[in-house]
Amino acid sequence: MRPIGLELADIFRQAGPTYRQDHADAVSSGQRRVMRAIETCRTAALGGHVEQCDGCGYQRISFNSCRNRHCPKCQSLVRAQWLQDRKAELLPVEYFHLVFTMPKELAAIAHQNRAVVYDILFRATAETLRTIAADSRHLGAQIGFIAILHTWGQNLMHHPHLHCVVPGGGLSPDGQRWIACRPGFFLPVRVLSRLFRRLFLELLRQAFERQELHFFNTLATLEDPGAFARYLAPVAQAEWVVYAKPPFGGPEHVLEYLGRYTHRVAIANSRLLEFADGTVTFKWKDYRHESRNKVMALDAQEFIRRFLLHVLPSGFQRIRHYGLLANCHCQAKLARCRELLQAPALEIPAMPVEPTDYRDRYERLTGVSLRDCPHCGHGQMVCIETLLPAKLARAPPPTAL
Repeated sequence: MRPIGLELADIFRQAGPTYRQDHADAVSSGQRRVMRAIETCRTAALGGHVEQCDGCGYQRISFNSCRNRHCPKCQSLVRAQWLQDRKAELLPVEYFHLVFTMPKELAAIAHQNRAVVYDILFRATAETLRTIAADSRHLGAQIGFIAILHTWGQNLMHHPHLHCVVPGGGLSPDGQRWIACRPGFFLPVRVLSRLFRRLFLELLRQAFERQELHFFNTLATLEDPGAFARYLAPVAQAEWVVYAKPPFGGPEHVLEYLGRYTHRVAIANSRLLEFADGTVTFKWKDYRHESRNKVMALDAQEFIRRFLLHVLPSGFQRIRHYGLLANCHCQAKLARCRELLQAPALEIPAMPVEPTDYRDRYERLTGVSLRDCPHCGHGQMVCIETLLPAKLARAPPPTAL
């Protein structure tokens, strides 16, 4: 059984100092910031406030969140806001989920050149989808889609891939017709795979020629153009993995599904089973063997190393919108799509003034109140004291009966 309250932060607090000391030359400043943020999240180090129920007098201390995008405890509010913003973009059509994966040989290059190669992954994927969809032999339409970068597998190893969620159709080239795909089928994955491979390798070679790629350790020899070409030769002949999952039941299922992918981190606290004697045990799914549920035990140092593989470069955008959903013309394009689909225009209520308190924002977005008293269930929790960062929090007085 999973110990109550076991979190990634616990592992970082106990094993993190040793890891940073033993790997001082390998841990980047960005990775150090992420570790520190997770370690201090919802602790006295970030400050907080004392709340008291206006009914029964029950008190609790609530510490502030780090709000780091790699922290497993800080994604609920930003996820809810992002999904709320996407509601206006849904169309009454079938939706598809496609996954684009790079070979492990290129994942090794990506590990040492994350910003450059991850960006190539986005660009190659987007151009592949737009090109094949625009081809009259397939769909012959301008499409829109959302691409979400994941860099991990269930075992926390480095496995960069893109999840793309696409409406099943698009606008004709002249913008006068909605062209729907065949029911249950979007685009041929074999064709997508071949073009994706070619475009990705072209962009990678261009980045090499511009000296944007850097190689270290076992890949150091790839600095030589001949060695780099020989390294890519077998990859250019291999079959690349592009696959399509079964289509959604309808647009009403899209947001629920997206919520599981958009703001996910490498491992959720719910997957952690035990941390004892320097070993971390966690649940994982083995997708190579019929998605079997398994348990993995890793030395804490190796566990931290694997987690840090997935810290993104500062400012890197891991969720991107393309085509009809591109931010520059999304509103006008989607309005035209609804007109052609004879779908009623969405009634988007005027947005109220954004609440400054995160609890009010969370309730507005999710309908779940964080103010309800967990003790009596009737009163409302009211802030009675603010705790400054790093100030030791006093113990709450005995709970009122």
